[in-house]
Amino acid sequence: MLELFSGGFGFLVLLVGIFLFMSLKILNEYERGVVFRLGRVIGAKGPGLIVLIPIIDKMQRVDLRTITLDVPPQDVICKDNVTIKVNAVVYFRVVDPNRSVIEVENYLLATSKLAQTTLRSVLGQVELDELLSERDVINRKLQEILDHQTESWGVKVINVEVKQIDLPVEMQRAMARQAEAERERRAKIIAAEGELQASQKLAEAALVMEKSPVTMQLRYLQTIREMSAEKTTHTIIPLPMDFLGGLMKHFNKT
Repeated sequence: MLELFSGGFGFLVLLVGIFLFMSLKILNEYERGVVFRLGRVIGAKGPGLIVLIPIIDKMQRVDLRTITLDVPPQDVICKDNVTIKVNAVVYFRVVDPNRSVIEVENYLLATSKLAQTTLRSVLGQVELDELLSERDVINRKLQEILDHQTESWGVKVINVEVKQIDLPVEMQRAMARQAEAERERRAKIIAAEGELQASQKLAEAALVMEKSPVTMQLRYLQTIREMSAEKTTHTIIPLPMDFLGGLMKHFNKT
């Protein structure tokens, strides 16, 4: 009789231990537990120690930390009929654990699929030049659309970034030729502006020399000095025309 009592007591202790193990749950600071009691949601619990009624209560953990979701490369046809391959990254987190469990079966998978379709839809409405030059505007537009559609799931989309844009080889070559032509155009414009400024300064200098003939003589002497400083065996010294005219008149008189 004593052995039967001790065996029954041991079984009871084991059963109580199993029930306690099933009823006690520990949630981290960044976790919440959505508790279902007989199939009905009674609320989100946590963090810390959670006590559940075995068999009656069931709990589903939800992570509240920011999740980084890589959107796989998508084939997109831009508004100007250019086919590109684009991938992106989405940053989001759960703000309502109850809705993230009740309103959608798998919020991670649903957000990923929604990001893929939204990426193709939005980029298909813009031209390639706009996509390359106004990426910040497109990122904000993607974030607003995704955040609006995932709000009913208890998910908050924090940011969306278009990571990489892969262009066809033919388009890369065409853009390289366009960039080279643009650089040549700018170089010619800069050279022409330099010539214009130089001609204006020369015209101003000519006016000054016309008003003051002494400046012409000083410039003449400076030129001779610069020529004599060069390491050459021959030096040609130009003479002013008025000086040569005076010599010619002297020889004609003689």
